[in-house]
Order: sequence, then structure tokens, then C-alpha cells
Amino acid sequence: MEFEFKRAFGVYSIQCSMGHEIVGRWLQEEIGRDTEKLQQVFELINNAQTSSTQLLTLPGVEISLAIEMGEVTVQENVLQQQQDQEFEPDMDFYNSESSAVCGLEDFSILIHQWQRFLTTGR
Repeated sequence: MEFEFKRAFGVYSIQCSMGHEIVGRWLQEEIGRDTEKLQQVFELINNAQTSSTQLLTLPGVEISLAIEMGEVTVQENVLQQQQDQEFEPDMDFYNSESSAVCGLEDFSILIHQWQRFLTTGR
């Protein structure tokens, strides 16, 4: 997963590579500069590294995080509510922007770099 951090006029943002845009949205909208929420994410990562079979979640207002078996899933909550419904083939593109999966190691790197970016600006 590739990403780029940006800061303009005191606003911190992230742009993630295609297929992982939702990860950037989650980081900006659900975590942002909230150090308490960021600490919760670090705790989830640590717990996932020691107990890789347990499902760990961090529900968000619009986007939630789940970690299980070394994979991180970031998904809009509306998709979780509509999993049982069948979607038209045209909805696949929308769904790809609303859900993403990455490895725990890549995700951990992203979160640590986000924390550093917030504290140092680079």
C-alpha cells in the first residue's frame, strides 16, 4: 500500500493508493489527530500480533476497522449492514472504494508513520 501525507493550513491528510482509499478516509475521519484513538489502534495492533486468530475490531462512526489472522480490513459500516443483500455488478467499483484489506505489517507501518507525521510534520 502506497500513501502520502499532506499538511496545509494546519489540516493533516493522507492519500492512499488505488484500492486503499478507504484506509486514508478512515485514518482522517475516524482517527485524525485524536491521540486516544491512535493509542487504541496501537493496542489492537499489539494484541493482533500476539493473538493472530482472535477477531479484533474498532467500530467507527462511518468506517470500522477489523484485524484477524494477520489481515486488516477497513470497511464502511453501511457495507456491513448490507452484506446479505445482492448488489448489481455495477456496484463492484463502489464497493472497492468502500472496503480494503491489507497486511498487519503494512498497516502497522502506516499507523506509526501517521503518528510521526502528526508529531513532527514529516
